[in-house]
Amino acid sequence: MTFPRSRKGRLGYDIDEVEEFLEDARRAYTGDQPGEVITADSIRTTAFSMRKTGYSTSHVDAALERLEDAFAAREREREIAEVGEEAWYATARETAQEILDRTVRPRGKKFQRVSLLTLGYSTRDVDAFADRIAEYFQSGGELTPADVRTVAFRPQRGGYREAQVDLLLDVVTRVMLSVR
Repeated sequence: MTFPRSRKGRLGYDIDEVEEFLEDARRAYTGDQPGEVITADSIRTTAFSMRKTGYSTSHVDAALERLEDAFAAREREREIAEVGEEAWYATARETAQEILDRTVRPRGKKFQRVSLLTLGYSTRDVDAFADRIAEYFQSGGELTPADVRTVAFRPQRGGYREAQVDLLLDVVTRVMLSVR
């Protein structure tokens, strides 16, 4: 057994799905994977079915974060080998600047809003986290990829469009991992 099981009465990740994914990831990392391409981004968005007596979600999530870090480091090395370190850093700086430009917008105007009849992310919550992201990119403020991966926002009618916020968080994570 790769991970501890969830506690009795609690749901955990489907064991077979987790094991299959980990095997695919192992083959992809070692170059033995002829099929589906696995990347740091695809690891970040992987989801498993929930089952009684499945694997502990916190243990699997922690392993996926480490796996994502390893894939991101390998992807960075490959890209630097292809385009050169200077071009790679220029692209990373450009992406970081785009993130910063978005996060320093005025409060309540950082992302598109949904209609007043629709739930989106709390503008207050997102704006506060966007300030942390801006601080990180401006002066190296306290923020880790785990902070970005696990942030949760309360729902709000007329709040920010979730897909836009989620996309920015994915890009922030990608940039943070790429410059480690």
